[in-house]
Order: sequence, then C-alpha cells, then structure tokens
Amino acid sequence: MTFNAGIITDQFAATKAFYIDKLGFELVFENEFYVLLAGHGDQISFLLPEHPSQAPIFRPAFGGRGVYLTIDVEDVDAEYARVRARGVPMEVDLRDEPWGERHFAVVDPNGIGIDFVTYKGA
Repeated sequence: MTFNAGIITDQFAATKAFYIDKLGFELVFENEFYVLLAGHGDQISFLLPEHPSQAPIFRPAFGGRGVYLTIDVEDVDAEYARVRARGVPMEVDLRDEPWGERHFAVVDPNGIGIDFVTYKGA
C-alpha cells in the first residue's frame, strides 16, 4: 500500500512551481487539472477545484487552514541550506526541540505548513 495526499487548490500553477522549483520535487504525471509530484520518497498531488471531470467530493478548494505536511529527511541541516538557498522564506527557523527533533518549516502557496524534520531522539 502507498499513500498519496492530494490537495485541491486554486493556486495550482504556483503550487506546482513551488514544490518543483523550491523544494526539489519531481513531476511524475500532469494534465490540465492534475499534477502528481514525487520527492523525499513520497508523492503528493494537486488538483484544480471545480473541474467537471471530478466527482463532487473532489471539487471544493482547500480552505487554507488546518493542514500541515511533515517531510522526514536524513540531514535537516543540509536540507535547510538547500531550501534557503532557493529563496524560500522560513516560517520556523532551524532548531532543536526538547522532544527530540531538529526541524524547520516553510509555508506553501496554499498556506500549508511544511515541516522538515530529522529525529534525534529525546
């Protein structure tokens, strides 16, 4: 079994560009209303809202709140340097947490927080 999170967004082009150009995801599949991207060992997809080819449950756009993504990376310091060098503003600067993770966070064009994490142990 594999898992692919999908987000319906009216920021379709900006989102695709952000994940590819800024975060280094790769394009797996694309058509005029759907894009599937792969990165960091996982996939994520984005869909234009209100597309007539989609069932009603897949039409409303994401409202911009209440969702976050976590990307586990082997070397969060290297990932931080790479993402920062691509000009992505940091929402949470690189830091260690008392519960055993080292992480930083950015925000995508939809307002979704993306937390890059390396678990160090508590």
